Formats: sequence, C-alpha cells, structure tokens
Amino acid sequence: QVQLVESGGGLVQPGGSLRLSCVASGSILTINAMGWYRQAPGKERELVADIGYDGRTNYADSLKGRFTISRDNAKNTVYLQMSSLKPEDTAVYYCKADAVVSGLYHGMNFWGKGTLVTVSS
Repeated sequence: QVQLVESGGGLVQPGGSLRLSCVASGSILTINAMGWYRQAPGKERELVADIGYDGRTNYADSLKGRFTISRDNAKNTVYLQMSSLKPEDTAVYYCKADAVVSGLYHGMNFWGKGTLVTVSS
C-alpha cells in the first residue's frame, strides 16, 4: 500500500547539524499530514514535528528553533533539518504519513522503519 523510507541518520557531534529525509511510495492518491517522531532508549515515542499538505507546521515546544520540518509534495517527501544537536537528541527517528490509498476514501496512518541519529563526541 504505502511504504515510507527514511534516510540521513548517522553519527554527529554535539552542536552539529543533520538533515533527514523520508520518501513515500505505493498506491498513493493523496498524502495529508506528514511528520517525524522519535524514540530514545528506554523512553516513549514522542512527536518531533508534523506538517500539513498546505505547509502548516507543528513542533514539540522543546524543539522549536532548532528543528525545521518541510515537505515536497511533488516528490512525496518530508524533511527534518536538525541543528545545534545535543546528546539528548539521540534516538531512532520515525517518519509518519496520513495518506489516502487506492481503493479507500479516507486517510490512514503509515510508519517508516526509522533511522538512527546518534549525537556524541
């Protein structure tokens, strides 16, 4: 139906920057909202940011000013630009999409497998 593939994760030093990408593919009619979530070891998965089809964004309060979410509707892609990274940002980052697929007339949520971001010296 819908597959989400994240990329761009890796090892960065504190204060550095990293850009994540997520590409959606499959029998997609429309992608409504897209977003990024993360889960650190031993912690609950939490919202990082999401973005609507019209570009309206929402961020976790603690991350405003450091992270920027954007999307390219023509490419079915969502991005997460991360700056001033801290060790506390270390987590698996997951992509989420609310998409309408062939054969259905309402949106459903789909998740990627995640990409690991490690912030360390």
